[in-house]
Amino acid sequence: MTSASLPAASLHDHCRGMASRARRAAIDLADAVGEQKAACLRAAAARIRRDVAEILAANALDVANAPSFGLTPAQVDRLLLDEKRVEGIAAGVEAVAAQPDPVGEVLGEETRPNGLVVRKVRVPLGVVFFVYESRPNVTADAAAVALASGNAIILRGGKEAAHSSRQIVESIRTAIAESGLPVDAVQLVDVTDRQAVGEFLSMDDLIDIAIPRGGEALIRRVCSEARMPVLKHFTGNCHVYIDKAADLDMAEMITVNAKCHRMGVCNAAESLLVHRDVAAAFLPRIATALAARGVELVGDEATRELVSGAGTATEADWATEYLGPKISVAVVESLDAAIDHINRFGSRHTDAIVTADPEAARRFASRVDTACVMTNASTRFNDGGELGLGAEIGISTDKLHARGPCGTRELTTYKYIVTGTGHIRS
Repeated sequence: MTSASLPAASLHDHCRGMASRARRAAIDLADAVGEQKAACLRAAAARIRRDVAEILAANALDVANAPSFGLTPAQVDRLLLDEKRVEGIAAGVEAVAAQPDPVGEVLGEETRPNGLVVRKVRVPLGVVFFVYESRPNVTADAAAVALASGNAIILRGGKEAAHSSRQIVESIRTAIAESGLPVDAVQLVDVTDRQAVGEFLSMDDLIDIAIPRGGEALIRRVCSEARMPVLKHFTGNCHVYIDKAADLDMAEMITVNAKCHRMGVCNAAESLLVHRDVAAAFLPRIATALAARGVELVGDEATRELVSGAGTATEADWATEYLGPKISVAVVESLDAAIDHINRFGSRHTDAIVTADPEAARRFASRVDTACVMTNASTRFNDGGELGLGAEIGISTDKLHARGPCGTRELTTYKYIVTGTGHIRS
């Protein structure tokens, strides 16, 4: 890292220099063919594997500093790397390399009556400013997704993972340079001054999109300051609804996985809804299963009657993303009541139904306002790698441009390419 603080004018010039280099790299990268980009990413994966000792040494410094940043155990888990996780990072980069190149795809073509040929062609967005917290694997995922889709990216990682992110970026940039692509297609912000984020967010003449990934406060700051479009989600208040036609063994398995597989991530379940017809059979058993894993239950009156020891859910609980060992539980009168509850309190991220009734599944999927609906599957599957994107740069709950996990295709737009033979308009 450069000095933690620079004079305002110097900071502005420093950030603008990075953004200008990213803009030039994006122009150079825009016409790189798919195999060039894929080969570069495969080389980056190989370099990450080769540099595993350096990456783990850098990560050890971050983990040692974690107490001074006040990180929770869940946040430290997200920060921590070992050889298996580094291999997962490299494999994730390779998975992105294996994706079809979206750039150049013809989305539509028409020959007009006057002979003009009009094509609608997929192209990169340009320059991405990516702000994120405490996740060294995200550094590689974001760089890979951006590069594969022909975009330059400026990475601003959290101070909690500064050493890990710097070493991963060095490995990737080495591979880019050796591959002959513009090395400034991937840059890591090298000043810790928080004002640097504001500087980049003001540069809508050089940066095409901002993507924040982290806590709600960070995302809201980016949304309030950005002069360019922002791709984001605020929270992940994900629901699992157990329908009256659910297989209760399946329901228990899915609920436990959705809540407990990893509690500190945005696609973990935070709310459980149970149809009244199966509540007496299901709630005591799921309460036992969750309690065995240290999860606290807070619920409505019907839940507390069936589960001794359950706390009282407040109005705020229904909308809370706990990111830890707590879940809100409600008994609902009907499928439509469950849908209404989710649409009122949910965050439009990921919501699941467990049911053997195809019509209930169809109605749930149609009426729940969410980026990703799971039928008889854990909410944890809302992930770019799991859904076949290779990796993701984030999950969007927006409805314009991109929704759900965002991979290479979601970092593209389109342009019209019109070809004539000396046509003039009369």
